[in-house]
Amino acid sequence: MADHKHGEMDVTTHEKTFSGFIKFTTYSVYIIIAILIFMAIFAR
Repeated sequence: MADHKHGEMDVTTHEKTFSGFIKFTTYSVYIIIAILIFMAIFAR
């Protein structure tokens, strides 16, 4: 079994994936809020 040393793993791919997930989530929330506002104003 390999020895584990804290802080040696390359996490650049993980950080890029997490950043993309956060951006996707943020844009999704903005779109959902815009749809709800649109529905509140124009749907009767």
